[in-house]
Amino acid sequence: MPDKENRLGSFLTRNVIILGLVSLFTDLSTEMSYAIIPIFLKEVLKAQPVFIGLVEAIAESTASILKTFSGYISDRLRKRKLFIFIGYTLSAIVKPLLALATHGWHILIVRFADRFGKGIRTAPRDALIAESTKEAFYGRTYGFHRAMDTMGAILGPLFAFMILFLSQQNYRLLFALAFIPGFIAILFIIFGVKDIIPETKGVFKFSFKEVNPQLRTFFLIIILFTLGNSSDAFLILRAKELGISVTLIPILWLVFNISYFLWSYPAGVISDRIGRKMTIVFGFLIYTITYSALAFNNKVLLLWPIFVIYGLYYGFTEGNVRALVADFTLPEHRGTIFGIYYTVVGITLLPANLIMGYLWQRYGFNIALLIGSGLSFISAILLIIFVKTQKRS
Repeated sequence: MPDKENRLGSFLTRNVIILGLVSLFTDLSTEMSYAIIPIFLKEVLKAQPVFIGLVEAIAESTASILKTFSGYISDRLRKRKLFIFIGYTLSAIVKPLLALATHGWHILIVRFADRFGKGIRTAPRDALIAESTKEAFYGRTYGFHRAMDTMGAILGPLFAFMILFLSQQNYRLLFALAFIPGFIAILFIIFGVKDIIPETKGVFKFSFKEVNPQLRTFFLIIILFTLGNSSDAFLILRAKELGISVTLIPILWLVFNISYFLWSYPAGVISDRIGRKMTIVFGFLIYTITYSALAFNNKVLLLWPIFVIYGLYYGFTEGNVRALVADFTLPEHRGTIFGIYYTVVGITLLPANLIMGYLWQRYGFNIALLIGSGLSFISAILLIIFVKTQKRS
């Protein structure tokens, strides 16, 4: 149970609000540059598609191993804020180094360090969010956090568009300015976040035997889905391949994030009322539709509605997957389990990104996208059949 003094409403506690603001400014910083990095790699640094896939794979996968350790250690120490601060600070200070990159491996190092920071902070942050609200509100609480995070992702591309327009596509200036919102996020952590010690039974100990069997099944299905869920950097390259201008790419990403933002909180409320599983299944089916549409589409104008629908997938899955993990987890193991979840996803992203890069280079984007679409559809069916969740009251 969260501190009584820490509660500002039914689910919007001080920590939930502050951590939402931290994610807003951090994602503003990240999304200012994220959509441009693959273009910068391909057009300025002359990197090949397989190398772009390798950058994303190493950045997301190698650093993800830290999520288990940081979650486990935060459970043992019963401290979250320290890991949250270190993780967000590391991500903030390395982003301006993108402006100095002259070779592809420079981008690789910066992306790795950025995701390294995410690996340290993510599991403790998600555990603290659960500890700062009631179980009955997990769906809307994580939905609110995803909405705040996505608001940053809306503002990021908008700022990127204005900077690129006014600077005549000066990528390096854009990368340098991305530090400012990241620094603001650090200030929110220092002065706003408060540790909440979870109620535990005796000395901390953890065994995989104690993991809920339904959660293990869910993790296996997530692995299958993730194999077809490569980095969104490839979707940006697909949009560029279809003829959209570099200046409009941040706006396309903005449209996607607006859709994501609008659905994050309502999808969380829906999952609180009808259950997590069916909302996640709906998200997987939306993913199937959007990847299939991108595989067959050859018109620039159709990219806009496709990316709007793609935002719906994120809204119905991102927050609700985390809420489902929290549902299946004991309070004293929450950081560890979140860490395991993120590590499983991160490690699976390594082959997922390499496979996407290889299939695109060897057979074309159509085949690669259709394989991702098929894996998503199979995952939705398996989730319906094999994962049993409690009915929501």
